[in-house]
Amino acid sequence: MATKSALETQLAVVAGFEEPRPDLEQYPTPPELAAHVVHVADLNGDIENRTVVDLGTGTGMLALGAALRGPSQVVGIDIDRSALQTAMANRKRVGTTTAIDWVLGDATRAPLRTEKPTTVLMNSPFGAQNGNEHADRAFLKSAAELSDVSYSVHNAGSESFIESFAADEGGTVTHAFRATLDVDRQFDFHEAESKAIETEVYRIEWAGSE
Repeated sequence: MATKSALETQLAVVAGFEEPRPDLEQYPTPPELAAHVVHVADLNGDIENRTVVDLGTGTGMLALGAALRGPSQVVGIDIDRSALQTAMANRKRVGTTTAIDWVLGDATRAPLRTEKPTTVLMNSPFGAQNGNEHADRAFLKSAAELSDVSYSVHNAGSESFIESFAADEGGTVTHAFRATLDVDRQFDFHEAESKAIETEVYRIEWAGSE
């Protein structure tokens, strides 16, 4: 297994959104955060010999990170065709030989079913721009239907919401850790050149998918 720092270096070449859409909250996942999430998942046995699905993959950061760790299959789903085209180009930049299926579709109504043990990775919208608090709820619902374990990034202070939602879906939060998401200025409503957003990452085991 390559080190987390080595994975971060490999992901540093991943290009971001050419024309990010605020309605989709298209903020690139930093390579250091993606490397951390994938590394933790790998240590927990949630990558190798499994199908890994990146819901709302954007330009492919989490999917590509997983692909570099040798799963059986990787699927990246996004509703934005332009973002998927960038993700395809990023696969060449990263140089992974693992097969990746890029699927154009709504991640909250994922148009696929998996038979092998499945892990979902996702950095879903928080609902900060569209006024839909807990916009990540629909992504969690999709993860519960698709996988037996998921890793997801959420706004800081989401613990009670995540634990309650997981319990309602027959799931259990097994791990949680804090992470900082550094966001560069990319929309007109951004006042600062960069902003550090405090987030939380949760590992959830979903009983309903077994």
